[in-house]
Amino acid sequence: MLSDETWRELLEQGTPRTFPERGVMLRQGSAGTYLLALTQGLAKVVCREPDGAVTWLAFRGPGDLLGEVSVFNSTSRTAEVIALTPCTAVVLEAERFRRFVERRGLVMDLMRQALSRLRESDAHRTELLTLPLVVRLARTLLRLAELTSPAAEPGVVRLTGLSQEEVAQAIGVTRNAVITGLQRLRESGAVETARRAIVIKNMNELRGWANTATAPGPARPGD
Repeated sequence: MLSDETWRELLEQGTPRTFPERGVMLRQGSAGTYLLALTQGLAKVVCREPDGAVTWLAFRGPGDLLGEVSVFNSTSRTAEVIALTPCTAVVLEAERFRRFVERRGLVMDLMRQALSRLRESDAHRTELLTLPLVVRLARTLLRLAELTSPAAEPGVVRLTGLSQEEVAQAIGVTRNAVITGLQRLRESGAVETARRAIVIKNMNELRGWANTATAPGPARPGD
């Protein structure tokens, strides 16, 4: 939602920090005294329930702000952010960030971003209830490809640091169901799989699977 120039100016307001793979970037329940501007790597946002269950909320990539809601509301964090790959982010102190936003007149831009995320979450919940497994899987892989390699078109995109359990959690199915879905995508030539890696070999083929539920024409076999 921010222009390239504004994003660069925002990054100048803080201090870069690196996070190892699987490192906790923001901890649920901690005070919102700062936020992160993610510049490199892939992260996931989860909510830890009182009974120990973990609910997947979103994936985040370069260009995303993390923890801004608790900063604006001066509340504790309601979710946890975990690095799926080694990440780099700029740490922005809360008050300095708020002054920057007010000075640059960015309140409406950030509100639009928050609304966009809410619509994304609502759409995802609808997909969990209405779309076939392989369609949800393809859409999730496309989203991850966009986060890790925004300019990638038909070329190969390698998604690393992501377990099949995490993919299953993101689309609301079991790990065995993800294995079945990946097998179908492999057979079509869309992806290949390796240990803790999914390689998108044919972006157009993967988009075909992702659009199966809405695009005209015959459905994929088995859907």
